[in-house]
Amino acid sequence: MSSANPSGRTGLDGLGLAGIIAAVLVLIAAVALSLVPQPAQAASLVRVTNFGTNPTGLNMYVYAPDRLAERPALLVMVHYCTGSAGAVHNGGGRDYVSAADRNGYVIIYPEATRDGHCFDVSTQNALRRNGGSDSTGIMSMVSYARQRYNVDPERIVVSGISSGAMMTNVLAAQYPDVFSAGAAFAGVPAGCFATTDGSMWNSQCSGGNLLKTPQQWGDQARAMYPGYTGRYPRMQLWHGTADTTLAYPNFGEALDQWTNLHGVSRTPTFTDQPQSNWTRTRYGTGTPAVVEGISAQGTGHDVPTAGMVARAITFLGLDRPPTTTTTTTTTTTTTTPPPSQGCTVKAAVNAWNTGLTETITITNTSSAPVNGWTLQFTLPGGQTITGGWSATYSPTTGQVTAKNVDYNAQIQPSAQVSIGFQATHTGNSAPADGFTLNGARCAVA
Repeated sequence: MSSANPSGRTGLDGLGLAGIIAAVLVLIAAVALSLVPQPAQAASLVRVTNFGTNPTGLNMYVYAPDRLAERPALLVMVHYCTGSAGAVHNGGGRDYVSAADRNGYVIIYPEATRDGHCFDVSTQNALRRNGGSDSTGIMSMVSYARQRYNVDPERIVVSGISSGAMMTNVLAAQYPDVFSAGAAFAGVPAGCFATTDGSMWNSQCSGGNLLKTPQQWGDQARAMYPGYTGRYPRMQLWHGTADTTLAYPNFGEALDQWTNLHGVSRTPTFTDQPQSNWTRTRYGTGTPAVVEGISAQGTGHDVPTAGMVARAITFLGLDRPPTTTTTTTTTTTTTTPPPSQGCTVKAAVNAWNTGLTETITITNTSSAPVNGWTLQFTLPGGQTITGGWSATYSPTTGQVTAKNVDYNAQIQPSAQVSIGFQATHTGNSAPADGFTLNGARCAVA
């Protein structure tokens, strides 16, 4: 009988010397790899639910970078028709994400869920403040993010592409007291897409055939927030000359609207060419400009193209690095009640189906400043607060106490503070009543 191993295997269970050496090398490599520090889990796009009043069933997504500024800016990034939060996050808005990683700001992405995934910028409800359409849900997202991330209220901005650009103009017109700037890529003036037949497409506007004077466009935007007399957001408008989806004349009409809202001449104060096929015009005397338009020669509806978002980041003020200090200080404020009848409150409600928003304007009619305040009021039966802005609210039903946030703690004599909330109701959509400011009864306007 041969002395050879009939199995043909040699050594340790037949591995052979070469196999043993290879196994040892693999083991050494695995141990070495385990000793190398692994990168932390990167920030990702996160869906948020139950963020507040959402009458049209929008989805909300948030991107908060790993290195968040102490008082971050907030960008509302609105997608195009057929788009989604993920599509714009990973596609046309990707440069915004990279800048957020560098500069520590937060991005929220509204996502339309209706057929076609277009945003409502056409219906009556869509074209008034707190009207109960898409813009109402988006503002609930803004309120959520402001409280969740300690957002700097002076650095809330909005940008969008196509349908999102149209919504950018609408949001800036309806909530000029919230947004500081906007950047719209291939949109139309606020209100241009209005319809009366239930349709969400306006062919006259899309074709560039709805032409108005600057005053008419300005008045149409002002009608979305009647009675407002404050400043409007700075606006940057981008449009390609070869756009056949939302025709190029809409670019000039939007410039008419925003120069009128800012009360500046339609004649540019500055013109240059940042790239060979771009013509940039600026309006007004401020730096940065209150209105800026960039016309892209030969470009169609497929924007933004290379370099555009980088310019928008600068215009929107999102290019500031995050603050590096981690020191926190405690500030003590003295609560000063106004004298009896030293305050007036005006409450305005916009209601729909089972939801509503209420804006409360507090006026200090006394001769002394109010430094730190609480406003107490009573909600009608069946109303429950689901979200709010410019104050904290507790509890959410019955007698509610609204407390100032850090940026509006002081109300000078004759000055006003505006706060508000979203709520559900079971049929009674009347405004709150029984207002007291720091314990003093307020007159109701």
